[in-house]
Amino acid sequence: MIKISLALLFLQLPAFALCSPNYGDALSKSILFFEGQRSGALPQDQRLKWRADSALHDGSAKGVDLTGGYYDAGDNLKFNFPMAFTTTMLAWSVIDFGGMMPPAEQRNALVALKWATDYLLKSVSELPNRIYVQVRDPIADHDCWERPEDMDTPRTVYVVEAPNPASDVAGEIAAALAAASIAFRSADPSYSQTLLRNSVNTFKYADTHRGAYSDNSYIRSGVCPFYCDFDGYQDELLWAAAWLRKATQDDIYLSYIESNTQTLGAIESSNEFGWDNKHAGLHVLVSQEVLQGGMYTLESYKASADSFMCTLVPQSPTAHIQVSPGGLIYKPGGSNLQHATSITFLMLAYANYLDKSSQTVQCGNMNLSPSLLRKFAQKQVNYILGDNPLGLSYMVGYGLKFPQRIHHRGSSLPSIRVHPEFIACKEGSTYFNSPGPNPNVLVGAIVGGPGQDDIYGDDRADFRKSEPTTYINAPFVGALAYFAANPSPL
Repeated sequence: MIKISLALLFLQLPAFALCSPNYGDALSKSILFFEGQRSGALPQDQRLKWRADSALHDGSAKGVDLTGGYYDAGDNLKFNFPMAFTTTMLAWSVIDFGGMMPPAEQRNALVALKWATDYLLKSVSELPNRIYVQVRDPIADHDCWERPEDMDTPRTVYVVEAPNPASDVAGEIAAALAAASIAFRSADPSYSQTLLRNSVNTFKYADTHRGAYSDNSYIRSGVCPFYCDFDGYQDELLWAAAWLRKATQDDIYLSYIESNTQTLGAIESSNEFGWDNKHAGLHVLVSQEVLQGGMYTLESYKASADSFMCTLVPQSPTAHIQVSPGGLIYKPGGSNLQHATSITFLMLAYANYLDKSSQTVQCGNMNLSPSLLRKFAQKQVNYILGDNPLGLSYMVGYGLKFPQRIHHRGSSLPSIRVHPEFIACKEGSTYFNSPGPNPNVLVGAIVGGPGQDDIYGDDRADFRKSEPTTYINAPFVGALAYFAANPSPL
């Protein structure tokens, strides 16, 4: 068969922007975004000055300190499942791409990471007896449009007591703490050890009490349909074991990954990667052991990673990832840029692993090189930064044209700094319904993004498109770090 060069395929993808993106500026802003999502007492060096202290008594109803952490999106909730995934991806960004960041931004990334891990440590502080999984009732929260500084509805605490299952959220927290322990190994060795020790204990709970946290009826009412475990808990167990293996190099975790390949569905095919489905990320992460460590007992993971990469190539014989007319990876269901940023991260991580072992991926009669993976990843990054049919940057505060009416309570309501008077639950509706731009710019926030037709209406009420989330930004930090250092990748 005739081999087709994939370089030709990228020439067929549309190009819109005339100016090269400023990846360094976008990187700085993508990290700054997390300061706008902070919960708890803010530090003196808080840079987004329109925010102030909030939720200072979280956990008090259960006699525990659960202050801190991040609000997941445009609301005032703390969901530990997606927050832990955000943490894992921030850590992975630092591990794989932190060396490419300017020193100041690497420090800022570690600060953002620690804000999350400090909170996650609190959530697992009472193991093996219980694990805290969420703060605030989402129905009550979504019924209000109020600043986090003004919250006056109950801060309900959701906790899973042993021996009830929580393999998904505990597994993701274990992964996050293990990954973060690597990220902090040089900067703060003592803290790194604390993270690793707690990761080991959290994984024990996840593996011992198997099942999804949303299987518990008293948890389901609070997390569903927002962050239920839709794809099963098995991937989180393997994901956590893989990160613990990377953090410890302990053969116990290698044996766990090897022996559970079939029983936990490790090589299940997947065309996505995000807070609920870890399979594609698991395959890429474990493949590093094969490509760079010669661990051929894990070859099935590499085969799955190769297969996933082939699905991303528009004209691959096995392609099944939808791409918009403008060239953006698209998956239905809303908040599409979470898929684009996480998949882009995996393409760049895998390209590096392939490069270091001088390997490529064979997609039928097409040879997929690390260079071509990076070029397709760069198309996604550039699209998000404004190289798209609308010429619109989907990162708030970046470029000349970006979303003005994002679905975000703190951004859309007047800052407590300029309007110190209390704004009650329903009083915020006036601001929600306002046709004007948000008064506070949530710099660095990446919104849910356009539809499959590349159309974006900048409508605050259309939360599927206009709401930012922490897990959209976290993998994008790594991608931007790579391109800031390599604006013209080979």
